[in-house]
Amino acid sequence: MPFGRRDSKSTSRVTRAIGVGLVAVVLAVACGPAQPAFPGADGATQPSDPSGAGSTKRVNAAIFGEPTSVIARMNTAQVSIPGAGAIEQLANAALSDTDGEGKLRPQLAEAVPTTENGLWQLLPDGRMETTWRIREGAVWHDGTPVTSADLVFATTVDQDADLPILRNIGYQSVESVEAVDQRTVTVRWSRPYIDADSMFAQGSGSTGFGLPLPRHLLEETYASDKANFLALPYWSQEFVGTGAYTVREFVPGSHVLLQANDRYTSGRPKIDEIDVRFILDINVIVTNLLAGSIDMTLGRGFSIENVIQVRNQWPDGITEVNPRSWIVIHPQFMDPTPGVLSDVRFRRALMYATDRQQLVDSLQAGLSSVADAYLAPGEPEYPEVEDAAVRYKYDPRQATQLIEEVGYSKGPDGLYRDAVGQRLSLEMRTYGVRVSDDATVSIADAWTRFGLSTEPLRVSPQRISDREYMATFPTFLMYRQPNTASDLARTRGALAPTPETRFVGSNYARYVNPEYDSLVDRFLTTIPRPERIQVLRQIIRHISENLNLMGLFYDVEIGFLNNRLQNVKARENRLWDIQEWDTR
Repeated sequence: MPFGRRDSKSTSRVTRAIGVGLVAVVLAVACGPAQPAFPGADGATQPSDPSGAGSTKRVNAAIFGEPTSVIARMNTAQVSIPGAGAIEQLANAALSDTDGEGKLRPQLAEAVPTTENGLWQLLPDGRMETTWRIREGAVWHDGTPVTSADLVFATTVDQDADLPILRNIGYQSVESVEAVDQRTVTVRWSRPYIDADSMFAQGSGSTGFGLPLPRHLLEETYASDKANFLALPYWSQEFVGTGAYTVREFVPGSHVLLQANDRYTSGRPKIDEIDVRFILDINVIVTNLLAGSIDMTLGRGFSIENVIQVRNQWPDGITEVNPRSWIVIHPQFMDPTPGVLSDVRFRRALMYATDRQQLVDSLQAGLSSVADAYLAPGEPEYPEVEDAAVRYKYDPRQATQLIEEVGYSKGPDGLYRDAVGQRLSLEMRTYGVRVSDDATVSIADAWTRFGLSTEPLRVSPQRISDREYMATFPTFLMYRQPNTASDLARTRGALAPTPETRFVGSNYARYVNPEYDSLVDRFLTTIPRPERIQVLRQIIRHISENLNLMGLFYDVEIGFLNNRLQNVKARENRLWDIQEWDTR
């Protein structure tokens, strides 16, 4: 099954915007001289050999967090740690990985299953089968061959309800996993699932989806002492994987030192050692970058201000900025206050009244773009669906016309009121990341100046755990959300948080629409790509016409790289060509 290419033009636009957009906010950032790297416990490292002339090629990296396990999904507390997934990708190869164009490429496997090569079969009764064959010569770090039994064992562990680990939603469609022979495994699916080819693959999310586990090292403890299975030193210091790097040293709270794997299936990496430092202070990471003690970052956590500071003070490095996820407003669809929110004309008026490009310029320094479509420009399907979206360019006159159509007019104070003089009041809640907090304040101010009295409200940490309170926001909830095609599964009506579900669910807008649910279900079960893209276009159109999700702008993923690195990308989950990384 062929995959679309990434929108290189959109990416180029974002990259070119870096130099232009920074001018708008550069005066707001302190740009004093770089401080020397701090010694010891703050996470500083010794400066790298800039010439690369030493006998060992070494790269010093940093992540914003302190993982305790090489495999993130085996520790639920660290799944959200920026960069934690990158450590697993460095040390543990999968059967396939996602390349720079968003396409799955074979890694430990001979081929990725597709309907064209016959490894992905659609059965007459609506079920499916996918078959994988492991490359000859694929071995674990200890030299033991990687076998189909390792994959069966990994899926058994992943699906074990007794273990407190996160599971990929794809397992809901898995009927069985069978080792056909030493190197071949067949997965039988109870129903169609569009991401079936991402099983055993990197880049399929921090919850994992059958990524290899060494049966010969773990099965005995799993069978006899499951309670202590996740406490084994295997997960950190004694980790044995299949990846380009072996774990030479894992020190919780400090770092993990990775050493090139001579037996790596795709060839020995050109860089001999990668030392990944665990640092809990973004300012310390930036200081060490400027001092030359850190060569690159892995994962999220950095702000636009960090980009500006580093670009102005670090002539030895570059900044990568890529759109990922989006900042989106969720309207309340169950008993909203005010009730006019249920009228799509009112929601459209609000979109026309929002200068989203100004938000991009002021909050993202022009490094991102307006989110007209559900998907981000970096997603492989984006070029084929972007023109299906209805666009709402900033147009106050159109906004005024629509608000008056639904029965409101401005009072003497410049604020909109209904026919009996009741002032129209809106609430905009948010929680989570800073960019959505800032956007909430900006939009509340802009809408109030337009005549729509809007109160911003940042939910306190103490109330976030109150599921009923979080689900029953009166008007709007703004949030940073993933927006891949597969994430559409999170927006179905069945996942609306209600009293019946104990207010658990990922459909935050609580939008229940049979037509929309039918489209999402068809998309998730349509395997041939051309037909699936047509359904996706209908979904993109539905969202933008009905505004059950009101997209503002795409968030950005930020990474920093020293100029001495070659063939390196700082994007998390884009480490498919690790063996080609090098130093000048």
